[in-house]
Amino acid sequence: MDNQVEIHYCTQCRWMLRAAWMGQELLTTFEQELAALTLKPGTGGVFEIRANGKLIWSRKEKGRFPEITELKQLVRDVIAPEKDLGHADKKRT
Repeated sequence: MDNQVEIHYCTQCRWMLRAAWMGQELLTTFEQELAALTLKPGTGGVFEIRANGKLIWSRKEKGRFPEITELKQLVRDVIAPEKDLGHADKKRT
């Protein structure tokens, strides 16, 4: 399966730059694993991120934006569970 990430962001809230930056970070981190990254404009305060169709982040549910390391971990867990994120990885116990 081709791994894909979609970032659905609110244009009314001017969140395009945040979405594009997060997309750039994910494309850099997962350059071998990702087949596509889509920025999807929306309205109504939406900021949702899906990996392979699975909702992994919703600003409405969490009440905040993800930290970039947190987002990389969530994406990794769906598309490349074995991948080591180095210094950005959560401590494994």
